[in-house]
Amino acid sequence: MLTRRSLAGALALALLAVPAAAQDWKAAYPELTLAVIPAENASGTTDRYAPMTAYLSKTLGVPVKLRIANDYAAVIESQRAGNAQLAFYGPASFARAVMTGVKIEPIVNQKHDTGASGYYSVIYVRADSPYKTIEDLKGKNLALVDPNSTSGNQAPRFFLHKAGHPVDAHFGKTVYAGSHENAVLALVQGTVEAAANLYNTDTDTMVTRMAAKGMLKKPDGTPLTQADFRVVFKSDFLPEGPFAMLASLPDDLKAKIRDALVAMPTADKAAFDRLSDGKDQGFTAVTLKDYQPIIEMLKFNDDQRRKS
Repeated sequence: MLTRRSLAGALALALLAVPAAAQDWKAAYPELTLAVIPAENASGTTDRYAPMTAYLSKTLGVPVKLRIANDYAAVIESQRAGNAQLAFYGPASFARAVMTGVKIEPIVNQKHDTGASGYYSVIYVRADSPYKTIEDLKGKNLALVDPNSTSGNQAPRFFLHKAGHPVDAHFGKTVYAGSHENAVLALVQGTVEAAANLYNTDTDTMVTRMAAKGMLKKPDGTPLTQADFRVVFKSDFLPEGPFAMLASLPDDLKAKIRDALVAMPTADKAAFDRLSDGKDQGFTAVTLKDYQPIIEMLKFNDDQRRKS
């Protein structure tokens, strides 16, 4: 016969059987931080990722705070120090983190409207400029994004070198604009003749995103569109940057984070759509192996820099 006393004892034994980590990860991590690379200006990045952190806070059961890094390296160092349990990287900044000993695990990356979980690096010029090819830009000025940006630095250096046009030898001057938006603005304002940037699909580029926000205008105030820019260089296909978590997190917390991200496109479609202005299809699970080509690209670029 099951008495109240025996039932209470059974419940106590059941609680003791629960792994300690399952009971105390919230005590160890009463709050989580998601660090994000500064692809856009601070307000634009906040608007894009705030719904995601709200979703994660609700799903994980602890507050998830958004940290917009000043530069790509700051995301790497936030995870190295353990100050950001989660991060969104570009593929090159993720590779750099791994190469410099940061213990992280990629979780998912974004699948674009083409069905591909990746993108391209392009070199833009103004469509009303005389520059039609990369050769035409010999001696001209190029806006890059950040040393740890894939499409804004590492990929153009790698692929242009392979094409016989090493960036530092081909261009008269290169400048780091600090963000993808700033690189486009430098081109619009005439500070440079060309700008490196990301290109997801024909209808989803940094130009289309900036145009949608009213950030690109001609001197007379009329809006600029994608047609006002010419692509004179396009890289090979690159894997999209991942969301990553610290490898040191408790296994049950890592499982909850992974499950929350995989479910997000359907569990909170509005928050997911905000990441890409509604142009992505979902998330794709990724592993470190998916970024091995990017690690090799960085090693090549590092070797070329040492030789110069």
